[in-house]
Amino acid sequence: MGLGQLFVALLTVSNIQAEQIFANRGTLKGWGGTQTEHKGEIKEVTDVFLGEPPALVMTQTFDASYTGRYHSEVRVHNAYKHGDTRFYGFAFRLPPDWQFDPAQSYDLAQFIAPFDQCDSFMPTTMFWAEGTKLYTRLKSGSVCSQKTTELPLDVTLTAGEWHKVIFEATWKSDATGSLRLWFNGKLVADEKNVATTVSEDVPFQFRVGLYANGWHDDKGMKGTQGFRQVFYDKIAIATTKDEADPDLW
Repeated sequence: MGLGQLFVALLTVSNIQAEQIFANRGTLKGWGGTQTEHKGEIKEVTDVFLGEPPALVMTQTFDASYTGRYHSEVRVHNAYKHGDTRFYGFAFRLPPDWQFDPAQSYDLAQFIAPFDQCDSFMPTTMFWAEGTKLYTRLKSGSVCSQKTTELPLDVTLTAGEWHKVIFEATWKSDATGSLRLWFNGKLVADEKNVATTVSEDVPFQFRVGLYANGWHDDKGMKGTQGFRQVFYDKIAIATTKDEADPDLW
């Protein structure tokens, strides 16, 4: 084989390996499902977007008389199983008037699966805001005996501008997994030789959207902003970092 043929063969292999398993440019179509609770809504918008319209906006409204949860999420089924190595990318934007309250959390993305025992739906890795601070986490053990490790990220969250997030995960229930997270191009989490999921080998969903979990978990709202919205665009699951990067597609 000549050098030209070798180059073509290597390029072909590279192209086969680089794949977007799922991609969505901020539309309501193509998802495995949606979840809105109580007064939550998911809409397409054309006035706030990344690159070109549309984008998605997820909203939630606090209700002091309501005791349930506050999800407004879209989801992709079969986002990972044991042994997968995948990249997950999305862009999000908080509105300029977002009230940053460090006493309450707002989840922005999560991996979750249904179970028959101990937990009806259980998330593993999540990505959330508390005030201007961002966090992710690892979960290991089993559904009935969970171990959670929170990972504070070296990031100061701002409102009124788009932020880009990429997760890379090798999903293992023993100490051979890994998790990396880039925020606006900066590597802010790099966990190696760790368990990244629970021992039960079931397909997990990838969900993006506003889950005002603090309103439920804290049994009330902190601060004074009872209407919350988050915008999302360019959501992808891929086999390479570039294919998941919102800046590159």
